[in-house]
Order: sequence, then C-alpha cells, then structure tokens
Amino acid sequence: MNISPSNFEFLKTLAENNNREWFADHKQDYEVAHENTIAVADALLARLSGYDQITTPTGKKSLMRIYRDVRFSKDKSPYKSRWAGGFSRSKPALRGGYYFHLEPGGNTIVGGGFYQPNAEDLRLIRDHIAMDDEPLRKVISDPKFKKTFGSLQGEQLKTAPKGFEKDHPSIDLLRYKSMYVFKSFTDKEVTSPDFVENATAVFLALRPFFDVMTEYLTTDLNGISLIEK
Repeated sequence: MNISPSNFEFLKTLAENNNREWFADHKQDYEVAHENTIAVADALLARLSGYDQITTPTGKKSLMRIYRDVRFSKDKSPYKSRWAGGFSRSKPALRGGYYFHLEPGGNTIVGGGFYQPNAEDLRLIRDHIAMDDEPLRKVISDPKFKKTFGSLQGEQLKTAPKGFEKDHPSIDLLRYKSMYVFKSFTDKEVTSPDFVENATAVFLALRPFFDVMTEYLTTDLNGISLIEK
C-alpha cells in the first residue's frame, strides 16, 4: 500500500494553484487523492494496531483537514499542499504519539514523540531525567535508533529551566520543551508498494523511546504508579 503518484501530482499542482477557484474546479481530483490517503492511513492503523494499543478509530479520523486556518496567518493560501495525521496511544497507561507528514519534494516524514507536553508532564519528565537520565540516553544513543532517526529534536530553552542548575549533568536533555524524532522518505519511497510496511517499521522503532517516557510520565520519583486504579 502506498501513496499514488497521481496523489502527489495533485498536491504539487495545488501548491502552484492554491486558490478556491482552482480547488473547486478540481474537487474530484482532491476526492480521489483524499481516498487514496485514507486507504494508506487505514493500512498504517491496521498494522500498528497489531503492535500497540491505539485509540484513533479509523485512518480517516487520523488525518488533519486540508483546509488551512488563515485567521492569524500572513499566508492566506486556503489549502495545505500536504497530508498529515497521527495515531494516539491509549492513555494514561501508554504515552507518546505517532505522526506522519506526506508531502512531495522529498518532504515526507514519519515519526513521533512528545510535542509541547503540558506543564505538569514536562516537569515530571525533567524531574525523572534529572534523577536518572541513563534510560533515555541509552535509547537515543542506540545505533539502530540513531540510524533510523538521527538525533533527538524539539524546541529547547536557551538556559536552564526553572528549578534546575545551569551546570546540571543532564542540562542538554533538561532544556527540551518538546521531544520527538522523524525519518525522512523520498517521493519514490512514498509511492512504492512497501511504503506502509516501511513506515510501520519506523513507528515501531519509536517504542523504546515511548517506553522510557511512559515510565517517566506514569510513576513518581520513587517508582510508584501515578495511574489511578
């Protein structure tokens, strides 16, 4: 299962003609491309659900709308020239989110993590890292993880977060406000028959990262579960 070449051609042409008149004239092309994307998302969900507990009900529900919210943007283009979506794990016991971004021009990425966690979760993550960063460092320094994703990504503070010393041994990790990783795919890879299989493999490579972060987010510093029974 894969994104069809015609789907990416539609997105390329949309990027060059991002206006309501053109979109209305090519609504059928959009619907065909949308259905192809839903089929890929459904296939990803089916495969991923065999390995993880996912609460996203359908591939269609995983997708973000193609229509842009332009109210607070200088760019008034009404449509996104990409497809994007994600799958949610079963909270509160499982943490982390899977994400995919499908865009021609070699701009497709597959991955996930923890994007702008709330203040309570971020503090818990930092407290655990400050106490023992070895589990997280072991995951992100693993050769397989590094080969798949490279380095950890996410917005960082320029200095130490409140309550932590600037010279803390884990300051490089404590500065993160979000933590996520992605693998890039070429257009040829996205439109090849084994794309869903390869994207699922990327999702599964996230599990060690999710396991450590879930442990951080569901237990206190004494290892006692924070999940109400």
